[in-house]
Amino acid sequence: MADISAKDRNKTIIAGIAGNVMEWYDFAVYGYFAPIIGRQFFPSDDPTASLIAAFGVFAAGFLARPFGGIIFGHIGDKLGRKKALVISVAMMAIPTFLIGLLPGHAQWGAAAAMVLVILRLLQGLSVGGEYTSSITFLVEHAKGNNRGFMASWAIFGAIGGIMLGSAVGATITNLMSEQAVNDWGWRIPFLLGIGIGGIGLYIRRHIKEPAPTLADELVTHSPVIIAFREQWRAMLTIAGINIVNAVSFYMIFIYLATWMKDRVHIGAAEALDINTINMGVLLVLAPCFGALSDRIGRKPLMIAGTLGILIFAYPLFRLMHHESFAMVLSGQFGFAVLIAMVFGVYPATIAELLPSKVRVSAMSMGYNLVLGILGGTTPMIAVYLISRTHDDFSPAFYLMAAAGASLLVLLRMPETAKKPLQP
Repeated sequence: MADISAKDRNKTIIAGIAGNVMEWYDFAVYGYFAPIIGRQFFPSDDPTASLIAAFGVFAAGFLARPFGGIIFGHIGDKLGRKKALVISVAMMAIPTFLIGLLPGHAQWGAAAAMVLVILRLLQGLSVGGEYTSSITFLVEHAKGNNRGFMASWAIFGAIGGIMLGSAVGATITNLMSEQAVNDWGWRIPFLLGIGIGGIGLYIRRHIKEPAPTLADELVTHSPVIIAFREQWRAMLTIAGINIVNAVSFYMIFIYLATWMKDRVHIGAAEALDINTINMGVLLVLAPCFGALSDRIGRKPLMIAGTLGILIFAYPLFRLMHHESFAMVLSGQFGFAVLIAMVFGVYPATIAELLPSKVRVSAMSMGYNLVLGILGGTTPMIAVYLISRTHDDFSPAFYLMAAAGASLLVLLRMPETAKKPLQP
């Protein structure tokens, strides 16, 4: 790939961050306001049933991600990375805004829930192509031995979006009465999403993309077909190492805000404050670990973080099961450090496992299949486990199982940090 100027490289980084902020802002907002959305669109005499239904719709968006990966993988590998990035951010902003306007069950009955599911599916298609396209774009624009650092900006943007969603949720919860938030305040974050998406779209439309060097095979063959035929082993490896990513992130930074309120009985505002602070920790540490992986390798950091989650998941959950703000903050802080060790490193790792001609397609399918099945369903499974076992710590065992599965794959994975990027 042709070299680009430092100015264009900086624009590329900003574009990756801007789009990811929009994509993950919405998914975070939905997760944080899931209890209210459950009551608005799935009213029930049993609050747990409403919550499970709301998180079921959350999961539906994730189940659409593999299909989005196929669509946007084809666009990214055949038509260029930039085109995939521009389409994906627009495809997220509009459904987000419409969710903010959507009447609830009281006005539209069952139709309201059906429309909500459709909008979430559209968002899932968008996210399925957004994140992996941005990772590819950043890795391919890396100069010298700094792919880990460059790729970490993709997760920086994603974390930034989720952190922004948490901060907006905390602000609304702090400034408005509980009744007002339940009635209409929860809609504000979704309505604000159109502005965030507009900024991301503007930035991405003005970035430059060098002409990609693609194999002649792509002229007549779909990159998706080529990926399944030639890169299925790499796709399975990508899926395996992302099991712990999917479960840990959506349990600790999406579901946990609800767990703090329902199981620990701390205030909603305090729960979101704690979540936002530790998202900030993750935001700062991820690029640091990405840069460190350029020096010492990808595997040592990812293995250390995954092993740490396996060992400390249960103790950290117990530490958080306390009404003390400091204790809960400390427990989630421990998770933030361990997850950052993995999150700052895996973006470059999964890109380095694949050749350029199918990098977006193969990465999108391997990554999104696991995120779709495990990531989106994690909050719902956590609620179900507690309701069936009556054990507030049962989600920790699910997290430990995920960490164990990924650890087995990581131990067999080749080191990629010092190798040239595959053409």
